[in-house]
Amino acid sequence: MNISGTDRRARTTVFTPRIDDLLRRYRSADAFRLDPGTIGVAGPELIDEILRSRPANEFERPTFKPLKGRSITRPESSALMRAISQDVKNALKKPDHEDVDLSGEWPQAGHNYLRDLVFGADPFRYRVLVDRRLEWTTALTWTVIGTGAGLPGGPGPDAPVSRLAALTAAAGTYAERRHAMGMYRRAAAPICFTVSTLVANALWLGSPFDDGMSNRNILLETLRLLPPSWNLLRVASPEFAALDDRIGERDDVLMLPLLTHRSPDIWDDPDTFRPDRWTGADPDNHPGYLPFGHANERCWGRHMVMPLAERLLDLLRADHLAVAPDQTTARVPLAGLLGVTGVRVTRQ
Repeated sequence: MNISGTDRRARTTVFTPRIDDLLRRYRSADAFRLDPGTIGVAGPELIDEILRSRPANEFERPTFKPLKGRSITRPESSALMRAISQDVKNALKKPDHEDVDLSGEWPQAGHNYLRDLVFGADPFRYRVLVDRRLEWTTALTWTVIGTGAGLPGGPGPDAPVSRLAALTAAAGTYAERRHAMGMYRRAAAPICFTVSTLVANALWLGSPFDDGMSNRNILLETLRLLPPSWNLLRVASPEFAALDDRIGERDDVLMLPLLTHRSPDIWDDPDTFRPDRWTGADPDNHPGYLPFGHANERCWGRHMVMPLAERLLDLLRADHLAVAPDQTTARVPLAGLLGVTGVRVTRQ
């Protein structure tokens, strides 16, 4: 990975072997077989055709797929989106305390800041659902949810909690509280995970940033090289087989924006971090650029992710924080969100 700028030391991004193999073999490919039941797709035109051929079904929606076998209705998902959107808007209006310290290990430091910024007033039983450690196992997550749902009491109707917490607290029976707390995690945790991962990736790729470099361009270029949402899965469907004879009727389709974003057929210097390439460019209409999904099915959280990420970058840049000069390697594990881990951020 090339790092532009005279004040930056060369850094190496170490991808897990599976991702490294994808990048080495398929970044210029259109469609290819990943395993006996899955076709990988990196060609932008074919991705566009697949995503236009039918809407995502309920099992393909990451936030609003069924929870413990229970479908998430449109009124429920709409209420959750309105609540979390308002919570983020309210959080962005808050002034930052002068003693906020974002140094330390990223993305954890950024995740903790966002959790406290948006959900800091919520009861512990809710805030703990945003904890990164719950990613370790599904069993751990549901143990914490079940324990919290069984505790007596809760925030009253006039308590100064997030709108998402107020919505969650309105559940009556134990079963409804358990479901509501599961949805609290589904709605709240991805905001903190995605934004902290995105900003950690940006720090790794380009910090310390040139003064004239805009946060917008930094983030757009980071989303190109290390998109947290790096793949889109669609389960087997006859519409896909009709589009391309390389896709069988029983084949699932895994679309890989990570590869499209690095294709030399689309991008100049595809592996180089160049935020200036976005000056005057429209990311919503750029061929092969899908950090928030397809034009007819954009990620519902994108209008929250970008403002929160820009706020974090403002704070980091104002405090002269960047990757520790002696750290030259960071690893990208195989995970739901693509991002570097263990990035040490210090005051320069």
